[in-house]
Amino acid sequence: MQHSIIVADDDMQILAALKLLLNAEGYEVTAVTSPQALLQHIKITSFSVALIDLNYQRDTTSGQEGLELLNAIKDIDECLPVVVMTGFSNIDIAVNAMKSGAADFVQKPWENDRLLNILQAQIRLFDSEQKSRKLIEQNTLLKKEVSPEPADLIAISSSMKHVLSQIEKLALSDMNILFTGENGTGKSVFAEYLHLCSSRTNQPFISVNMGAISETVFESEMFGHVKGAFTDAKSNRIGRLELAEQGTLFLDEIGNIPLSQQAKLLRVLEARQYEKLGSSKTFIMNARVISATNANLSELIEEGRFRQDLLYRLNTVEVRIPALRERTEDIIPLAEHFLIQHANKYGIEQQGFEAEAIYALKQYSWPGNIRELNHMIERAIFLRKDIKIDVEDLGLHTHPTVQDLGFEVNHETLEHIEKYIIQRRLAHFDNKAKETMESLGLSRSAYYRRIEKHNL
Repeated sequence: MQHSIIVADDDMQILAALKLLLNAEGYEVTAVTSPQALLQHIKITSFSVALIDLNYQRDTTSGQEGLELLNAIKDIDECLPVVVMTGFSNIDIAVNAMKSGAADFVQKPWENDRLLNILQAQIRLFDSEQKSRKLIEQNTLLKKEVSPEPADLIAISSSMKHVLSQIEKLALSDMNILFTGENGTGKSVFAEYLHLCSSRTNQPFISVNMGAISETVFESEMFGHVKGAFTDAKSNRIGRLELAEQGTLFLDEIGNIPLSQQAKLLRVLEARQYEKLGSSKTFIMNARVISATNANLSELIEEGRFRQDLLYRLNTVEVRIPALRERTEDIIPLAEHFLIQHANKYGIEQQGFEAEAIYALKQYSWPGNIRELNHMIERAIFLRKDIKIDVEDLGLHTHPTVQDLGFEVNHETLEHIEKYIIQRRLAHFDNKAKETMESLGLSRSAYYRRIEKHNL
């Protein structure tokens, strides 16, 4: 990147000499002979540094005109570094300029090396400050994106108010947190919200889908590797643990991590240390760990598919995210939020829901939770027959409540009711095992145990 410098001096010979010197060093130079010309330039053009004389035609000795110019520059762009030039006899003026905001000064006649070193130092500082400002801006945008404004964090129901209150309290600690709940409840959003409420909010939030990492690349993905660690390791790789340094590491779908890799993750959580693949150097882990799963980890432990000691490390505190059917007060506010969101996205007029649609949304069992609601509203916007969304536009496939099953509840066994519900859900999903088990909130093993138990 070529840096640009604006130079102001009323002596054409000085301007020519400076331009020759700075051009030879690869700088783009703009030379002006008056304070007014410099101010006009910085109003419309960005510069890396300004190099200005303190004395001009109006007053050639006091430096007052240069100090006024310095203040005017700061009014326009307070971040622009300004280096002032002064004669040897005017060193006091240079000191006053530094007090007024000048970054540095150089005496005339200058030494080329000293002048170049001063300018290079100011440009480095300027670049560093620019990067810092960009990071702050990006972090501010991130906070807006995952602040309590997103639909997943709407909390009108008492159950959700309790969850958000719990998260905000836990954020003050550095404890490992495990989020549990059905698919589609928004566990990842709540994990990020916890990060934003914590003291690590200005540090990285690194999310890893543990179910998507194959066993062969687990160590490389999580811990990183050095060049030559294996055949295809043609360069160093930074692992997720290092990326999360000082911040938060979110391990999503933790129940899907292969048993063979659980011991490696456990060691890191216990010792807070790790080594990159192919290296003997030990790194200290300084990241908060948040994990999430929709699986029943207790059942997985009983089946020998999940380590109990790893669970103890992960869930210092467990936070369960309620299913949407358990927070009925939030359903309509969520639906209205998604309706406005998608209507704005596609530039489509919307006027809300018909009364029948609102009733149907409240009565539906929402096996896919918030994710299902979001997709349903997006689809309804395009399928609706009128400006308002009606019940037919929603395309709801209702699931029966216990009262709708045709049972005498006081006379039926729990086993009989369970079998009937599984049969109905299988019929709804055309005997597709994956969709059926997810809608019931069951792990694969728990689902097939029940299928065998009820001879289905």
